[in-house]
Amino acid sequence: MMHNRKRTHSSADPSLAESKKSARKKVLLRTAQTILALLVVLAMAFPLYWMFITSLKTDLEMYEVVPTIWPASGLHWENYLTALTRVPLLKYTLNTVVMTFWQLFLQLTTGILAAYGFARGRFKFRNTLFVLVLGALMIPQQVTFVPIYVMIANLDWIDTMAGLVFPGAVSAYMIFMLRQNFMSVDQSYLDAGRVDGLGIIGTLRHVLVPMCRSSIVTVALVTIMDGWNNYFWPKIISKTDATRVLSVGLVYLKSSWGENEYVAHYNVVMAAVLLSLIPIVVLFFTNQKYMLSGYSKAAMK
Repeated sequence: MMHNRKRTHSSADPSLAESKKSARKKVLLRTAQTILALLVVLAMAFPLYWMFITSLKTDLEMYEVVPTIWPASGLHWENYLTALTRVPLLKYTLNTVVMTFWQLFLQLTTGILAAYGFARGRFKFRNTLFVLVLGALMIPQQVTFVPIYVMIANLDWIDTMAGLVFPGAVSAYMIFMLRQNFMSVDQSYLDAGRVDGLGIIGTLRHVLVPMCRSSIVTVALVTIMDGWNNYFWPKIISKTDATRVLSVGLVYLKSSWGENEYVAHYNVVMAAVLLSLIPIVVLFFTNQKYMLSGYSKAAMK
């Protein structure tokens, strides 16, 4: 009997050793993944940290041979006040908000209606027209801006908010994303809406839009970020502070001291850039769950 117990114990040792080895491998793998994730976070966060530290340095510290990772002469918060007073930064922010809001409103309106037509409509050349919409995604803005500029000039919309907003009233990207999600909704929900007496607008309002809310929020956030960072078209249309937006205003701030000045005042420029980033960063982090959900649904479709 003692012999049998020893033999049973010895036969269990290899499986126990294998289990411990597997556990050690899992611990090492998790440790490596954690270290890699920390390195990625540091690599992504360091430019923001450097921008913040630069905005608090003096003009002389900007040109030291050995850069410092912390301001040696203290934190100079007055750089932010200079950024706000050197140019009408708050006016630029308001112009950006107005332009982005109206572009978002128009793109959502046209995008939802067009996506419904391409997803659930039954008309001739539907697929052909959708291919043309996809083709619009491949055409860069620099190719079409000349005829658009001529139309805006003929309408006398140069240096106006209408000239900033209306060229971005339709988004092929938004139509594509919403069409993919509208197609993923089961037809039985739409049939139930029709039984209840819902028309096209009612079906959109009470069925499709609520069921595809995450995707709509996703494309809305992308539209907001694109509008906030748009530089090419506002640079062409805006001529005065009345319509100048943040992306153009930051370049104008940098050149406001003149090219002949010895110091470029990058600390003040960095302060202005950080101030312009705050709204969009807050918006992104408070709604990132919708973006992940919306992109995953579109990818699965």
